[in-house]
Amino acid sequence: MKAYIEDAEQVLLHTYRRYQIVLEKGEGVYLYDTKGKKYLDFCAGIAVFALGYQNQEYNQALKNQIDSLIHTSNYFYNLPIIEAAKQLTKVAQMDRVFFTNSGTEAIEGAIKTARKYAYLKDGKKDHEIIALEHSFHGRTMGALSVTGNPKYREAFEPMIGNIKFAKMNDFESVASLVNEKTCAILLEPVQGEGGIHPAQKEFLVKIRELCDKKDILLIFDEIQCGMGRWGSMFAWQSYGVKPDIMTAAKALGCGIPVGAFLMTERVASSSLVPGDHGTTYGGNPLAGAAIKKVLDLFEANHIIENVNSVGSYLKEQLDLLAEKYHIISERRGEGLMQGLEFKVPVAPYINRALDKGLIIINGGERVLRFLPPLIIERHHVDEMIAILSACLEEEEREE
Repeated sequence: MKAYIEDAEQVLLHTYRRYQIVLEKGEGVYLYDTKGKKYLDFCAGIAVFALGYQNQEYNQALKNQIDSLIHTSNYFYNLPIIEAAKQLTKVAQMDRVFFTNSGTEAIEGAIKTARKYAYLKDGKKDHEIIALEHSFHGRTMGALSVTGNPKYREAFEPMIGNIKFAKMNDFESVASLVNEKTCAILLEPVQGEGGIHPAQKEFLVKIRELCDKKDILLIFDEIQCGMGRWGSMFAWQSYGVKPDIMTAAKALGCGIPVGAFLMTERVASSSLVPGDHGTTYGGNPLAGAAIKKVLDLFEANHIIENVNSVGSYLKEQLDLLAEKYHIISERRGEGLMQGLEFKVPVAPYINRALDKGLIIINGGERVLRFLPPLIIERHHVDEMIAILSACLEEEEREE
């Protein structure tokens, strides 16, 4: 394994601080490295592998599509993406969809849609977008421009212009930035990378009312909190506040790189037209087959029901952990998107857990983030809690 890592360091661009293991295979909710060590996965590829590893129905659907047709281009229609679009718009309660290769590309498309919508209204080119502090929307220049963390942006400035940042759950901070140039308000219903910070329902309701009054488009980034993780297919459905545009990715393809931005018919009919946007790979037959099978399996295997059942148990166990250890200041989250905020940096706990066969990640310097496959059971929660408790005990003894 050390030799593999040395090879990687010679040829890969150093943009990640990778953990010093080489993963080789997965089974269910477990991963295995090249030495055969087993890890309980509470990361799921950063909320991607919702169905777990080696789901045979999913694997077979992809194999069948590979044997049929992998790619053509968007000059032509293909059957898998038509079926995927029908299913996704239905469960998302939206009318139109554009398929991308990633979440950050979905954000790019949402930004372009909002600006084109405003341009067609008044012919002006100086429209503004309001995003939120501590948000994360991606690494491309457009997505980075609306990401509310200066450390990600500074080295790459100037960003795209006319972006303003307000505070999460502070309606007045949003309203104070609105003017005649505002074309969209963009936010995550639950900030994931920012530390598992959910929006308050009243906050979203007021923003929806403001957008309706001013004809401003409301964009929800559901890339991490969507696809069942929050306890409904998309988090906005739990709040009962519908956006005009929303983005999805991660678990949408369960490992196949796919994303999407969706919108209402009102927005679709007054924004992008042929020539405004495109993609070579987005929405190809292989992506369509993955999306379709994922949505089929979500329904057949009652994934949302499992998220709510096991998610409630996970919440209870994390609350007990927070009560027991003074170093933990708060638990946040719903379903299978949970976070523990610590009074100290969490990197030592992540490393200890990895040594003991548990994969967890951070959401900011002081938050442990729990994003397991959506098929986990209660005994997996118990296994995770036992390992994490041992890590906490060791760290306390060494203080």
